[in-house]
Amino acid sequence: MISLQRHPLGPRVFVLGRRVHEYLLGFAVEAGLLAGLLAGLIHPGIAFWAIAAVGVWLIAKDWQDLVPRRRDTASWSVGLHRRKQSLRESRRSDGLAQVAALATFAVALVNIGSALTPAIPWRLRLLLHVEPVAALPIFQAAALPTGIALAIVAFYLLRRRRRALHAALVLLVVAGAVDLVKGLDFEEAALGWAVAGLLWWGRGAFYVQHERLRRGSVLWRVPLVAVGAAAVAAASVWAATAPHRAPVTIGREMVALLTWSRGPMAFQELFAWVPLAVGAASVASVLVVAYLFFRPLAVPRTLPDEEARRTALDLVRAHGTDTLSFFKLRADTHYFFSADRLAFVGYRIESGVLLISGDPVGRPDAFGGLLRDVCGFAELRGLKVGAVGAGEVLLPLYEQAGLRALYIGDEAVVDTRSFSLEGRAVRKVRQSVNRLTSAGYGASLLRFEELDESTRAELDRVSEVWRRGEPERGFSMAMDSLEGDHQADGAIVVARDPQGTIRGFLHFVPSYGRPAMSLSFMRRDPETPNGLTEFLVVAAIALLRDRGIEELSLNFAAMARLL
Repeated sequence: MISLQRHPLGPRVFVLGRRVHEYLLGFAVEAGLLAGLLAGLIHPGIAFWAIAAVGVWLIAKDWQDLVPRRRDTASWSVGLHRRKQSLRESRRSDGLAQVAALATFAVALVNIGSALTPAIPWRLRLLLHVEPVAALPIFQAAALPTGIALAIVAFYLLRRRRRALHAALVLLVVAGAVDLVKGLDFEEAALGWAVAGLLWWGRGAFYVQHERLRRGSVLWRVPLVAVGAAAVAAASVWAATAPHRAPVTIGREMVALLTWSRGPMAFQELFAWVPLAVGAASVASVLVVAYLFFRPLAVPRTLPDEEARRTALDLVRAHGTDTLSFFKLRADTHYFFSADRLAFVGYRIESGVLLISGDPVGRPDAFGGLLRDVCGFAELRGLKVGAVGAGEVLLPLYEQAGLRALYIGDEAVVDTRSFSLEGRAVRKVRQSVNRLTSAGYGASLLRFEELDESTRAELDRVSEVWRRGEPERGFSMAMDSLEGDHQADGAIVVARDPQGTIRGFLHFVPSYGRPAMSLSFMRRDPETPNGLTEFLVVAAIALLRDRGIEELSLNFAAMARLL
């Protein structure tokens, strides 16, 4: 008895109560082919290799079930099975988008090729019995722009745009009808309608939403682009034609050029470029219209208000034990709070990626729901999700959200109680400290409440000469400035030259709930002696140790395990 079971990870087949994995079916296919080949019942051919490829595909896509330890850890997919993502919404045919986009693009190419090749004579004669001769060129001309539009829509299907799904369904149905009335092309029509059926069946895979069509947005931009393209075509045709041409002829030629079809006019010598130029303008206008029409939901552009910043600061002070937690309070960071506002992440959107700054901050039991909401927020807007500065503790949670870990380095943490300048390992650091001490440099610890206007001006001057006109950088491991009341718990270690002028400084931010601080940024005057930064780090360790700090994070050591 064969039965099919619905399961959150995908359909499961049982034969006589025993589960049949896809890799078992793949091995059975390959074994059957091999046995038939050895027995002389099968001869290698196109069908043989096609079936063999299907068997290999079944094994490859289900390879994780071959290993008992990895069995039932991946969800069903048309291609390779995907890892289980419990923090992502599970949808029917979630992996269909790539296949549907490829199939739609193939239909587009078929329609474009059909439009550029002559119809089969016997079909054309049969069609003329039910259709006027004058209608044939119109339908043949419509096939090419329909194919081009389908090719453009396929690109947005790949990006899972909901509106692209609707457009593709309409275009595929229309393209099939055009194929029939322009040359009785049953094969092309059947292919297009089959792909339309596939899209409708897997419509849940296209979940990226769009802004509502309002009068102030795309509804006036689209006609403007269309009118602009028509104006360019009309001006080009009018300039390239003789004065006695009738306006109707010019209009027909303009429409023909915009639809990449042959019109009543011919362009010679100096104006031979007109058809290509007008056709390129029409394609460009279609691309612009497609971009405007298929844009996803807008991402937040307004930075958090004061209330959101206060909530984030309270969460950092209550739960910010991680040395990167404080950096989420940068002024240029967006916030995403859990539904109960017991946890949040800081993020920035760059090049279609929602990039999370470090780990979430807040109550650990709220992290799962928070990351699920972040993933849902990103999916609706067509964004990918990434995290920079993620810790090992939360890696399983990130994997459940569909992320993969990429090692880029470790956090360099100094135990201030055991740090010493003795020994060969720190010989170069010891030499730098001795060099700066001999040159008359000294270091001191400043609290933010001790910063007067003249001291702030000196710190700003050092920052300016250090950056050399470059903007302030940083994201998950540095603050963006020394401004703000939230900086009150931080500290600054400054280096002064023999004249008492500040020539460099280190900025540290707190890690709450533990005697630790984290380095935010380092600044020094480029004209100071070599080793000033090492001198400042050693001085900071001693000064902060006296203040009760036991751990000092110097933040990031790139590829430390490998080097």
